[in-house]
Amino acid sequence: MARAFPVAVCEVGRGAGPIWVEAFGRLSYDPGAAAASADTVFDLASLTKVVVTTSVVMALVRQQALSIDTRVAAVVPEWRGADRASITVGQLLDHSSGLPAQFRLPPQARVRREALALLCAVPLERSPGEAAVYSDVGFMLLGRLLEIVGSRPLDVLWRDLWDARPGADAMSAWLGFRPDASKRPFIAPTEFSAERGGVLRGAVHDENAEVLSGVAGHAGLFGAAPAVGVFASWVLRSFHESTWLATPGLMRQFAARGVVPGSSRALGWDTMLPTSSCGSRMSPTAIGHTGFTGTSLWIDWERDVYVVLLTNRVHPTRDNERFLPYRARFHDAVSC
Repeated sequence: MARAFPVAVCEVGRGAGPIWVEAFGRLSYDPGAAAASADTVFDLASLTKVVVTTSVVMALVRQQALSIDTRVAAVVPEWRGADRASITVGQLLDHSSGLPAQFRLPPQARVRREALALLCAVPLERSPGEAAVYSDVGFMLLGRLLEIVGSRPLDVLWRDLWDARPGADAMSAWLGFRPDASKRPFIAPTEFSAERGGVLRGAVHDENAEVLSGVAGHAGLFGAAPAVGVFASWVLRSFHESTWLATPGLMRQFAARGVVPGSSRALGWDTMLPTSSCGSRMSPTAIGHTGFTGTSLWIDWERDVYVVLLTNRVHPTRDNERFLPYRARFHDAVSC
């Protein structure tokens, strides 16, 4: 596994809490780099989609401020056009909206209204509901939609939700956007970017999230493995009891694979396939997600097990793909 990643932190647990956590490696390949620990903070990349955005959707659904069937056009006036009039919140969540996988926001999108206007004008690549194509664009739009419905920025919506959970301890289970300087020594660096002044450490790796000032529906969240584990334990509990996160009925609705042909996607979450990053030994109903920076979270709710694997495999370059085959092997090993 030579230089597949500088650092990895793993946690395995149940609804009652962690049962194993271990850190490996050093934060970078530089001589004298700090050793990893359970406190190492990672750029969680697309784990933002399930931890933050999907959770905020569920909260607004419970408040009856939103539904899975709500049409985007009913919330976002800029969302115009006969080709997209029928697109729903659920289709953004399960990636069946017809929006493309990627769209690079220009610098002027730092102004929120400019970003929303640009996202609303992105051409569809297929008819809504025809197929599921993993789309950062759809989740960027979803993040803006949630801000309209919730009347607050996405990071505030998330902070209010996360900090209101029973037993909340912001110091030991911080999961947030735009980490402050006090966390910098504990943050695993990501990629070297000449355009952005060197190695990124504490600044979001994703270019579109960076344009959006570090807060977006698809990326931007930072946190350590134990904090992600706390979130995962609440997901497990929500399948069986009503929690701050969801009722059992709502949690199962969001975890159920959709009806889009050939898709493994649920609402926000991905579901288990033997060929996916979760390996071949989890239950068929397991849900999870990965992040481009080298992160993943899988939850086997039938077996009451969660698995967190956080790495910085994009350090010092995203061209490093040596990590990818080991992710499934890791999940198979801990699922024995």
